[in-house]
Amino acid sequence: MADSFQDVIERDYAWFLGQLSALLLEHRGSYALIHNRRLIGIFGSPGEAEQEGERRFPKAPYSIQPIEDQPVDMGYFSHAIS
Repeated sequence: MADSFQDVIERDYAWFLGQLSALLLEHRGSYALIHNRRLIGIFGSPGEAEQEGERRFPKAPYSIQPIEDQPVDMGYFSHAIS
C-alpha cells in the first residue's frame, strides 16, 4: 500500500528538522524545496521554490520550508504542497 500524502509530508518535515542546523549556517532566510527526504534546492522566496516544485513534481507532494531559527509547524497545510 502506498504511503498517504500526509505520511510523505510528515517524513519530509522530520527530515528537514534534522538538517536545519546545517542549513542555517549558509542559508538562513532562504527557502528549502524538499521531496522524498532530499533537498532539491535553496531559493530566495517561497514563490521561486514553488515554481521549481511544480515544474519538477507536478503530481507528487513536495515541501517548502523557511530556513529560520525557530521552525513553525502549523500542521499539515503549513508545509504541504501538491
